[in-house]
Amino acid sequence: MELILLEKVKNLGGLGDKVKVKPGYGRNYLVPRGKAVPATEANVAEFEKRRAEYEAKSNELLSAAQARAAKFEGAEATIKANASPEGKLYGSVGPREIAEAFSAQGLELEKSEVILGEGPLRNLGEYEVHLALHADVQATVKVKVIAEE
Repeated sequence: MELILLEKVKNLGGLGDKVKVKPGYGRNYLVPRGKAVPATEANVAEFEKRRAEYEAKSNELLSAAQARAAKFEGAEATIKANASPEGKLYGSVGPREIAEAFSAQGLELEKSEVILGEGPLRNLGEYEVHLALHADVQATVKVKVIAEE
């Protein structure tokens, strides 16, 4: 399936690139989310006509993501979890809990923006968590997992 990207997509391409992807990825993810359109002649002509508009929107999203990354610089959240005396959690702390902890502090964060490279947190302690706020903008925050009283 050949598509024209309407915004930068990580590990795929940038604005205006023609890419070939598997049909399911294009039909179920890229097209419904407005990240791409099928590469028909009409869509190519429409894209070229509106290219400046798409570039302006892309630059706006990038600058907004950079502003958000500046807010997250040095940020940290504390999450209370039920744990054993040895420090092992009964359950785990995942992206949803981390996003909720930062949102409660007034720093809006979606769970899809939280990147836990080694899976959910399963022990008490202090962790560095990466955030993917945009295809080009990443941030790192601290998360402390403490035992509930």
